[in-house]
Amino acid sequence: MGTELEKETPNVVTELTFRQLVASGYLAEVVCQAEAYRKASVWYGEWIVRVVNTDRTFEKLLVTTPRRVGEIDEIKVRVFKTINGLTSFMHEVGFAHVDTPLFSGNRTLHSIAKNSSEESGASGSGLPTGGADA
Repeated sequence: MGTELEKETPNVVTELTFRQLVASGYLAEVVCQAEAYRKASVWYGEWIVRVVNTDRTFEKLLVTTPRRVGEIDEIKVRVFKTINGLTSFMHEVGFAHVDTPLFSGNRTLHSIAKNSSEESGASGSGLPTGGADA
């Protein structure tokens, strides 16, 4: 995995690498960038996802697959605009629970259960969740 990570653009990972990292024990951090609001029965806002290790010495932002524009690879941060979109993505990656921060600057950590008897989610990671981090 180390050589593959060195090929990635600094500080970012694509979805494929993100999936591999969280499956191998890294944590997913959901960060609220714009306060959530409800319109009809849908919650809107802006959330990004990062992959981090437990001691926070490794942090990479989830980006879309790079697109070639001329001679430059265009990389965009993957931004989720609804809680439904975020939850669907996290479920597809393998998370059984998603704790979504609703206020700008708040963040939560998520881990994938090692076996079927473990619960997955922010509360199962053993790490503090919620609140604004500096």
